[in-house]
Amino acid sequence: MSWWWAGAIGAAKKKLEEDEPPPRSYQSVGLIIGVTGIVGNSLAEILPLSDTPGGPWKVYGVARRPQPSWNADHPIDYIQCDVSDTDDVRCKLSPLTDVTHIFFVAWTNRGSEPENCETNAGMLRNVLRAIVPHAPNLRHVCLQTGAKHYIGPFANRGGSYHDPPFTEDLPRLPIQNFYYTLEDVLFEEVEKKEGLTWSVHRPNTIFGFSPYSQMNMVGTLCVYAAICKHEGSPLLFPGSKTAWEGFAVSSDADLIAEQQIWAAVDPYAGNEAFNCSNGDVFKWKHMWKVLAEQFGIEEFGFEEGKNVGLGKMMEGKGEGWEEIVKENQLKKTKMEEVGVWWFADVILGVEGMIDSMNKSKEHGFLGFRNSKNSFISWIDKYKAYKIVP
Repeated sequence: MSWWWAGAIGAAKKKLEEDEPPPRSYQSVGLIIGVTGIVGNSLAEILPLSDTPGGPWKVYGVARRPQPSWNADHPIDYIQCDVSDTDDVRCKLSPLTDVTHIFFVAWTNRGSEPENCETNAGMLRNVLRAIVPHAPNLRHVCLQTGAKHYIGPFANRGGSYHDPPFTEDLPRLPIQNFYYTLEDVLFEEVEKKEGLTWSVHRPNTIFGFSPYSQMNMVGTLCVYAAICKHEGSPLLFPGSKTAWEGFAVSSDADLIAEQQIWAAVDPYAGNEAFNCSNGDVFKWKHMWKVLAEQFGIEEFGFEEGKNVGLGKMMEGKGEGWEEIVKENQLKKTKMEEVGVWWFADVILGVEGMIDSMNKSKEHGFLGFRNSKNSFISWIDKYKAYKIVP
């Protein structure tokens, strides 16, 4: 190689280096476990924003399945990992030595509560044991549970539960609850690292976006409404009369993400549990009108004796959903992926699941949402991403 050619290459390399922006420095590095879930997806949107507290943030997102298209536009480092697999977790997460904050918003549903306790505890333990010893700058762990902390598992209907409004200082119920087990694992593992703090977040019925969520209220109701519109049938309320007429609360997924980020970076929020709901109340009878309007359905309401539950009402509707997907050029999904009938039947079968946001406000988190506006905005998002027509 002649001297002038080598010099030209050197000059070109120098110019490239000068033109390249300097590597970005991050104040915080977040690890979202369950990034394709309903709150994980909100965290993946909010954490990388330039004005997010504690930022600028570098973000790792972990989920069991390949990254879906509706999650791919978030500026995160996506890691496909089954957190119930100890070896997979150790291999893929232990090298993340720069993590400063963990957001654990994953869960899995098993056939019984003892199985739920064992499996979900194992998932959290795997993550913490892979990260805590290897991330020297780890400062905080957020754990998401929920309002079932106060009423027990879904199978506990008719059993002992607390009288609402729910406050964070209420004692644990004398029953098995995998939320309690998760807390115990959190406390045990966090104690192993000096200065590491934690927070527990207990949302109510979540309004948010994720076609993969196992508790997807808005998506489920959208699928039901789309099928009613397709068939030309009325949008009947499938739940109980008490749920139709009683007060309810919800938790906007973005609000939950905001509360978790606040707790992760505000020292006054460390080592505390917080309820997280929108701060208002609504009645499903009023929200049902909103749902009907969003899908152009004129006949809707509650009819005594016809509230048999969505699980029953949606039997045999799979082919109809396939027609809706094809006719409207939607993303290809199975009806059961987006429509989580059992969960909607639970939520629309009870009333009075009211919690208090006083503790959260007293500690400095003043976020809130208008539940009606929240409901509409998430319906719009399911439409925008071509999940529903």
